[in-house]
Amino acid sequence: MTIEELQQHDGRDGRKAYVAVNGKIYDVSTSPLWQEGDHQDAHQAGSDLTEELKAAPHVRSVIERFPVVGDLTEAVPAPTTSIPWLWLAAGVVLAVVVAIFLTR
Repeated sequence: MTIEELQQHDGRDGRKAYVAVNGKIYDVSTSPLWQEGDHQDAHQAGSDLTEELKAAPHVRSVIERFPVVGDLTEAVPAPTTSIPWLWLAAGVVLAVVVAIFLTR
């Protein structure tokens, strides 16, 4: 699951509440401490909490009580056309057309 997909699971309006910690995504929806996706006004569901929770000593034992629903992955960028090559190709075609007209 990408960060964009994770953000859709923010616990609001009946949606599931997921959080990511150390690359794992946990479903915290059943916890009364995550009502409406908010954890004691400190953390929001739909977020990667890895950095925020590094200093918390109990995080691993507490978070591992919840079911893992996936792994946090990076979004795969869409392939793009290389614009410089497109301009180069257009320049070559233009040069050929100009050369043809000049030799007539």
